[in-house]
Amino acid sequence: MTENKSNPEKLFQDIGEIVQEDNEDTKPTEIESYCMSCGQNGITKLLLTRIPHWRDIVLMSFYCEHCGFNNNEVQFAGAIAEKGCEYTCEIHDKDDLNRQLVKSETASIKLQELDLEIPATTKRGRLSTVEGVVSSIVEDLSAAQPDRKLTDEDTYNKIEIIINKLNGYLENKENFSISVDDPCGNSYIENLLAPKPDPKLHIRHYNRTREMDISLGLIIPDEAYNEDCDETREDDKDEISEVMTFPANCSHCNAPSDTKMHLVDIPHFKEVVIMSTVCDSCGYKSNEVKAGGPIAPKGKKITLKMEEIEDLSRDILKSETCSLLIPEIELELRSGTLGGRFTTVEGLLRQVYEELQEKVPFVSGDGAQQERKASFEKFLTKLNKVITGETLPIHLVLDDPLSNSYLQNLNAPDPDPNMQIEIYERSWDQNEFLGLNDVVLENYEIK
Repeated sequence: MTENKSNPEKLFQDIGEIVQEDNEDTKPTEIESYCMSCGQNGITKLLLTRIPHWRDIVLMSFYCEHCGFNNNEVQFAGAIAEKGCEYTCEIHDKDDLNRQLVKSETASIKLQELDLEIPATTKRGRLSTVEGVVSSIVEDLSAAQPDRKLTDEDTYNKIEIIINKLNGYLENKENFSISVDDPCGNSYIENLLAPKPDPKLHIRHYNRTREMDISLGLIIPDEAYNEDCDETREDDKDEISEVMTFPANCSHCNAPSDTKMHLVDIPHFKEVVIMSTVCDSCGYKSNEVKAGGPIAPKGKKITLKMEEIEDLSRDILKSETCSLLIPEIELELRSGTLGGRFTTVEGLLRQVYEELQEKVPFVSGDGAQQERKASFEKFLTKLNKVITGETLPIHLVLDDPLSNSYLQNLNAPDPDPNMQIEIYERSWDQNEFLGLNDVVLENYEIK
């Protein structure tokens, strides 16, 4: 049975589908609207579309034929991400200037060397490149320069210095850094080496503050707490419920769904909290693991030499602070990627494969560079051979500075000859990243 393209439930189609079809249903919606420049009426075009491996978005374009004023904007139609994100990229050459940049309406942009920040309220959501963003800043700053020269020459000279500096950036005369900070988590700077880590691109995910949640309009109602869980805690506060259920919203379709939480004691390791979400509306499933107990005084590095296909069935707990490395296929996941997971080695690698195949932007479609596209597909092929056991032996390396990760020892309690465990002292940078340098446990009452 063929799918009805005009189904009203399918509002967001892939860009590729829209280009291939030539009918009235796939054309942008045109609305006559007021021009803020000349006061006449112009035309606003709206297009609901989906960027492959990214999100549903609304593209808006306004043009006034009377004065020539035009404006483009992009808004996200999906759910707010669980955490905020900050992308910082070092720009050294023309390729870096051509990196695609997605900025949501809640994101701010900062040029580090100039200490120049564009607040979220100043610019609306847009899909552009780094060069396009810098060029728009130059255009905005230059617009009022003639008036400033007549009324405030000192300010004019200061802004002229910044404009000349920005033009130097566009001509690759000087390196600079650009940051996109989005508490909504819906912004992005292109990774030119995907799926490998890009040494010029630094990504930080963070928990939103209460002020950020308020600014995004996130409200946690009092009835969000499950009544059954409240009754259980009242009956016996020391007793741990088998499974606790909390109502939430699906991160994919935003429909109401339940998140279940359970405390599990892993033998020869520690207690962990497992959280699972299943959406009945769209079928989306996710699970996450949080380690319980105090912070370990040292980090842990686990290296497993996988020689047999049975090694793929080992249980693995990867915390959100753990990085993963398979040097034979050049796979490297930094801490924070995929969050916490409790599964098998095969299950974790399949999750990595699906995330890379479905959610890495700008490496598929007609706009992707063929060389990068071929390299990415070659990497996915190598990863799939590891998952199926065709490529063995390999080395699986887990590095967790908080020692909250675990890999099953098939010979427990005896040592596993194929597994090496290294306990190490965390560096100052690692403690700083984890926020441990600011923790004071003694004499904290002394300022």
